[in-house]
Amino acid sequence: MSDAITPFRIAVPDAVLDDLQARLARTRFPDQIPDTGWSLGTDGAYLRELVAYWQDGYDWRAEEAKLNAWDHFTTEIDGQNLHFLHARSKHEDAFPLVITHGWPGSILEFQKILPLLTDPEAHGGRAADAFHVVCPSMPGYGFSGPTRERGWDPRRIAAAETQLMERLGYTRYGAQGGDWGAMVTSQIGALDPAHCAGIHLNMVIAIPQEGELGEREQGWAADTQAFQTRETGYQQIQGTKPQTLGIGLNDSPAGLCSWIVEKFRTWSDCGGDIESVFSKDELLTNVMIYWVTETINSSIRLYCEVMQGGAAIPTEKVEVPTGCAIFPREIYKAPLAWAKAMYNVTHYEVYEKGGHFAAMEQPELLAGDLRSFFATVR
Repeated sequence: MSDAITPFRIAVPDAVLDDLQARLARTRFPDQIPDTGWSLGTDGAYLRELVAYWQDGYDWRAEEAKLNAWDHFTTEIDGQNLHFLHARSKHEDAFPLVITHGWPGSILEFQKILPLLTDPEAHGGRAADAFHVVCPSMPGYGFSGPTRERGWDPRRIAAAETQLMERLGYTRYGAQGGDWGAMVTSQIGALDPAHCAGIHLNMVIAIPQEGELGEREQGWAADTQAFQTRETGYQQIQGTKPQTLGIGLNDSPAGLCSWIVEKFRTWSDCGGDIESVFSKDELLTNVMIYWVTETINSSIRLYCEVMQGGAAIPTEKVEVPTGCAIFPREIYKAPLAWAKAMYNVTHYEVYEKGGHFAAMEQPELLAGDLRSFFATVR
């Protein structure tokens, strides 16, 4: 295995884009009962609109160029290709920070927040707030490419990311994440306390504790119960028979788009109007990252790894300082007492707007929270 770090540029072959156009043109849209909207899943009328834009209005090359404005690299760790975006601040003494995405997200989630973190002076911050930011594509996701063996659970991904930070020469750093990225980040805090100065989570997974909850936290518990009842079918299929689903999603761009975009609408703070938060270009570029790399199948295997015994969150309390940012439309919100039982919580902030994709939905709020928390551990 080589320790080499190789510059990488996103350059999707024209043949892949031509094939995509042909598939979109042949999309067979299913029937839909009138007036059901999004109640049974993705709204057919909106999907038709989005696919039409994908064919005639969307410009992958323009979006590709935006992604390539950042420095990208690949390296091999634990037998797996690992792609990462490396956004270094102009301030050499900036604090290193590894940010990990989740499913069905990608490194695209961080495009709005990266300038706020790397160049804080241009966005209301101070030079002392600057970060060098590393954004890996998790193994099995995006430009890291598919995983080739079983066993890639959050703890193994965390171990790979700690090796990446060491390989980059960062002897002291912070970690941040939401969704699967929050679990990976938690594992980083448990695995590498000698080098990880603190972790920050915008989806805090914590085991319920005894004791009464306040009115706000009771509402959170009700939200969680409603989510478990109505919104977890995707977890069951991805956690038990991901290959069956993956075959269809890897073959149909409209199907892949439907599967992913419905989650962006349901999990975000958009009030049912998805384009009040995300543009069509943002939605489609995130889908494209899965499509052009053919990683939807390997990405959803992560659910299977965990449901079949893989390590999700640490079994021991995470002792490094931990910051928590709670957004109202997050799919799971842990009360402070629960979070403190599992983490050394030194920062806990509840916001009035924002959802699961915080870095895309509320980049200024999340960046401010990161500045506040990591100022305490720099």
